[in-house]
Amino acid sequence: DAYTTLHANIRNGNLGPQGSARRARVTSEPITFRADAAQPFDDRCLSWRIDARTVSIWTTAGRVRDVAFTASAEQLATLAAHRKGESDLVRRDGMWFLIATCDVPDRPITVPDAFVGVDLGIATIATTSDGDRHSGKGLNAHRHRQRRLRRRLQAKATKSAKRLARRRRRKEARFAANINHTIAKQIVTEAERTGRGIALEDLGGIRERVRLRKPQRVTLHSWSFHQLGSFIAYKAARAGVAVIHVDPAYASQTCSSCGHVDKRNRPDQATFACTSCGFAEHADVNAARNIAARGAAGWAVSHAADDAA
Repeated sequence: DAYTTLHANIRNGNLGPQGSARRARVTSEPITFRADAAQPFDDRCLSWRIDARTVSIWTTAGRVRDVAFTASAEQLATLAAHRKGESDLVRRDGMWFLIATCDVPDRPITVPDAFVGVDLGIATIATTSDGDRHSGKGLNAHRHRQRRLRRRLQAKATKSAKRLARRRRRKEARFAANINHTIAKQIVTEAERTGRGIALEDLGGIRERVRLRKPQRVTLHSWSFHQLGSFIAYKAARAGVAVIHVDPAYASQTCSSCGHVDKRNRPDQATFACTSCGFAEHADVNAARNIAARGAAGWAVSHAADDAA
C-alpha cells in the first residue's frame, strides 16, 4: 500500500516534476515503518465474532484466534450494523486498539423551525441562545495542572520522570475530548428535541487573526474549539439536525434586541448592556442569540437560492 501510494503521487505530480530535489529525495530513500505503526487488516485476514467479543487476526506467524476485545453496548451495535472496510491495529502507550471503520448513513436533514445559536469561548466553552452555559473553568484548571506537571518532569529529567511524562502525554487531550463530546451531545440532543437547527461561529483562522498577550497565547492555542465544532457537526448529521456556520463579526457587540452595534455595549467580559435600548443580558448569551438569528437568515437565503435554481 505504501509503495502504491508513492507511485500514485509520482504519477500525479504531487512530488514535483522529473529532476526536482524533492522527488529525487523521496524516490532515492526506501520506505521505512515505525515498530508501532498502525497495521491495516481487511476482511480476508481479520475475522470478527461480535457476539462473543472476539476477533481472529492473521499474522506472519499464523492466525491468532479468539482474541478478546472490549467495547460499549452502543459501539457493539454500531460495529455489528455498519462495519465496513479496513481495520487498523494500533499499539498506543502499551495498549492495543483495533480501530474499525463504520459507514453509518446520515439521516435526512429535518427542515428546522428555528436555530440554536452557539457562542464558543475560553472562559465559557460554549453558550447557547437558550441560556445554557458550559463553563471552561474545570478544563482550564486541568490544563494548568498538566502544564505545571510537564514543566516539573522536564526539569527533573530522570528516567522515571521521562517515563511518567510519556504516560501522561495524552491525558489532557483525552480529558478535553471527553468534555467536548459531552457538550456536543447535549447541544445536538436539545436541537433535535425542539426541531431546531444549530448555528455555529465560523472561526477559521482565529489563531492568526487574534492578538493576545503572551500568557493568553497558550490558552488560545490549546483551546479545542475546532474539535467541539466537528463533534457537533457529525453528531448533528447522524441525528438529522441542520448545521450552519455564520460570520461571528461583531456578534458580541450587537444588541440581540434592537440590533444596535457599539463596542461600549460590552462594559466588561461578562456583561452586555445596550447603550441604545437599555437591553441587558449575559454577554455570551446575547452573542449566541445573534448567532442564532444569523443562522436563520443564512439558512433562508441559501435555501431560497436552491429553490430558485
